Amino acid sequence: MTPEDENMDDLSPNPKAVAYTDPLTGLGNRRRLMDKIRKLASERADDPAPFTIGIANIDGFKPINDLFGHAAGDEILCQVAHRLRACLPDGGFVARIESDEFAFVLPLVFEKKGAEKIGRMFKDVLSAPYDLGDRNVRLSASFGFAVYPFAGEQFAELLKSADTALYRSKRRGRGQITVYSEEIAEEMRRGTQIEQALRRAIIADEVACHFQPIVNLADGSIQGFEALARWTDKEMGFISPSVFIPLAEERGFIDSLTETLLKKAAETAKHWPQDLFLSFNLSSAQLIDPATAFNVLAVINRVGLDPRRLELEITETSMMSDPEIAAKVVNELHSVGIRVSLDDFGTGQSSLGRLREFAFNKVKIDRSFVSEITVDTSAEHIVRAILTMCEGLNLKVIAEGIETEEQTAKLRSLGCKSGQGWLYGKAVDAAATFNLIEAQEMGRNRAAKGFLVNR
Repeated sequence: MTPEDENMDDLSPNPKAVAYTDPLTGLGNRRRLMDKIRKLASERADDPAPFTIGIANIDGFKPINDLFGHAAGDEILCQVAHRLRACLPDGGFVARIESDEFAFVLPLVFEKKGAEKIGRMFKDVLSAPYDLGDRNVRLSASFGFAVYPFAGEQFAELLKSADTALYRSKRRGRGQITVYSEEIAEEMRRGTQIEQALRRAIIADEVACHFQPIVNLADGSIQGFEALARWTDKEMGFISPSVFIPLAEERGFIDSLTETLLKKAAETAKHWPQDLFLSFNLSSAQLIDPATAFNVLAVINRVGLDPRRLELEITETSMMSDPEIAAKVVNELHSVGIRVSLDDFGTGQSSLGRLREFAFNKVKIDRSFVSEITVDTSAEHIVRAILTMCEGLNLKVIAEGIETEEQTAKLRSLGCKSGQGWLYGKAVDAAATFNLIEAQEMGRNRAAKGFLVNR
């Protein structure tokens, strides 16, 4: 019996077949999948020869329903079902188990490399255009695989392992393939542990704001500070923001974290001299939220910080998921006097185009170029080109990651006026920030007195 024949059995009109069939696609459903896996595991129980199960999830399927309607979504799901059924290897079985989620059993796939090979084949098949009559739509799919008995011996355990692998694929982006392993399971457990601790820390007000100076490269004077999140858990110790911020974004509570941090940062900045600005990072999730400008303004209005002293940093990557909404958010921020900077410039794929489409106030040159500027002529040429282009567009530029006097000298010679990095100070807490500001003010006062005495 071919894979197609086995799945077509589900089309039988008898009541039992109906109970085991997905009515939209004609594939088996979760119940049929469970029977298949249990039967295969039972057959191999005495001599547990491996087999593989997998889950495919269509990336970005919900917007298809929103844009083109549920009839178009149903048509795509039927085409996905047809493609998967047509390309199943010998003995394979496929079922639809969720709205845009399909599961398959691969009795003759025994290990990770084989699962990844099948995954790549499925991925290519599902990435071909879908015909909706008056238009073609392109989609991708993410995959998670689990190999019996290493990833579990019972249906629920195997499916959970495949789902864990799928979840990791989705975290890594679109069109990813992951095969379950203990290392992945531990990574996911660690992520959940950090998530729960971070949720508690937000409620307990334990996530802190530190501030790194942004300076005038001509004389080292402070122009403003970038707010950076810092969190030390009582049990796990210091957790890097590169870990907990993406986690908060991925698991849906970045808004509460951002509101907490922006409030703290604004309350601190309110007491700085009026000529110093506050720079604060927006997440990619906030750039696709139409309420972002309203939420940001609400926070700084409650605190009493002048919006003209706030500068929000966004990355090109974060804009690319929905440029239309991102542009709307940026324009709304501008309308109330908040400035917007493009962070990590030079690392994206279409930076020049983004500079033309979005009304940025500043560009921050990525540290990867700055770190090589004195030893790699190509890095120097890139920085020079960025500075020339930004001058033509009337954009201010900040160089990130400055660590040596030689880098500063080179940047100054190329015409860069502002920068930040360890050479000028690491991120420090609010009290230490005030000390830096006071030290600068005292230095200015001494210089002014000396000028008057020498006249």
